[in-house]
Amino acid sequence: MGYRNWLAAVVVAAGIGCGAAYAADPVASTVEDLFVKKTDLAGKQVVIKGKVVKVNNGIMQRNFLHVQDGTGGEGTNDITVTSQQTAQVGDEVTITGNLAADVDFGAGYTYPLLIEEASIASLAK
Repeated sequence: MGYRNWLAAVVVAAGIGCGAAYAADPVASTVEDLFVKKTDLAGKQVVIKGKVVKVNNGIMQRNFLHVQDGTGGEGTNDITVTSQQTAQVGDEVTITGNLAADVDFGAGYTYPLLIEEASIASLAK
């Protein structure tokens, strides 16, 4: 196999330059779907869009935000997000981070789902 054929094989095998989805690509979802698919999505990077409904900054060296997107019902309509970034209540945002299930910080602070180490991007208004 010549160098060019070898290089082409490496590029194809690595997925370089192709539009294929990678395992590291975030999974786009709704808040409700995160709860429904909790078992499958835990440990994966996810992305959601929604409105910030609550903000608590500077807790345990991170900011906690609650985001809703209009999906879900009681118990499945609000996702807590931790980030070094923050936003204001009412901001429309895109959240990208790692989904964690059954997080227990102690002292009664437990979360069935949490998007951790998130990046927060504001949506155009």
